[in-house]
Amino acid sequence: MKRRAILCVLLVLASSSRADVRIKDITAPIGPRDYQLVGYGLVIGLQGTGDTLRNAPFTEQSTSALLDRMGVNVRPNNSMRTRNVAAVMVTAALPPFASWGSTIDVTVSSMGDATSLMGGTLVLTSLTGLDGAVYAVAQGPIAVSGFSAQGQNETLTHGVATVGRIPNGATIEREPSRPSVSADGQLVLQLRNPDYTTSVRIADAVNKFSRQRYRMALAHERDDRSVLLSLPKGTQATRLLAEIGELRVAVETPARVVIDERTGTVVIGADVQISPVAVTHGGLTVRITETPEVSQPAPFSNGRTTVTTQTTVSAAEQTAQVAMLAGPTLKQLVKGLNQIGLKPTGIISILQAIKSAGALQADLIIQ
Repeated sequence: MKRRAILCVLLVLASSSRADVRIKDITAPIGPRDYQLVGYGLVIGLQGTGDTLRNAPFTEQSTSALLDRMGVNVRPNNSMRTRNVAAVMVTAALPPFASWGSTIDVTVSSMGDATSLMGGTLVLTSLTGLDGAVYAVAQGPIAVSGFSAQGQNETLTHGVATVGRIPNGATIEREPSRPSVSADGQLVLQLRNPDYTTSVRIADAVNKFSRQRYRMALAHERDDRSVLLSLPKGTQATRLLAEIGELRVAVETPARVVIDERTGTVVIGADVQISPVAVTHGGLTVRITETPEVSQPAPFSNGRTTVTTQTTVSAAEQTAQVAMLAGPTLKQLVKGLNQIGLKPTGIISILQAIKSAGALQADLIIQ
């Protein structure tokens, strides 16, 4: 019988008291967003760790086109044999309010069979957006955190050597469109974790501040995901967002249990409760042992020496105890689970069984 190994169990305990957090940490105004950019380029200067041009024809074609633009004629009959060039995809995220001439970080990822990008330099590469327009150009030396060393009989690899970054490696050549306030002078704050209670608390906190600052209520909870803000006359949206962003509210977290069976991680939220149930847990282990034995023939006989197998079958069942579980608070729930003395697999199995019985008053998410 094979046993599934679970690495560890982690019970993340949230405090029963709600901690106040800033509004700007749990919300974001609708409109400003990052623009994803992508480009295709070449990395040069590698120490024999680049693409094999025979296996990566696009690298050879790109290198020939690059040299042709620089006035170097590479005849098709004279195929290149260099291993110092690699074809890469360059990606970056353009911030919403980035201005012309500023720089952003880029990520460089190999496309061919290059073994490492360490020591390479990205040649000038255009980065385009979804509309096909060029928003930035990237160039510079690549910083790679991983490495790969290979010998005749052994290979040592740490991290990923075929992906690297260029800090401030791209210069913005075109500014994205700037989001503006709606025609009726309203802003919308979007919650990162939707919840009706949190949305109402944000609106109440903003109105309490705005009545003192602007002598009027500015916020209105629209749904569990957004809060509507009215912009006072003569006030910039940036100033209003900066002022209300420092206000603190108590965040409501959903009752949820998250289980990762691959690593044995169990995360239990603060509001998870279990109705009183009786739980017993035990396991039956069957062990089959095959012992080879040598059988010798009698003296002066025509028999042959053969190998036989001695089979031993044993079964063992752990002693199980019946325990009462009731979790009006998270502390009592975890204490009850620990009293049973369960292993990671046991805790996961019991939580799944309690959910099936209808006694777990929370959402069970299995990853």
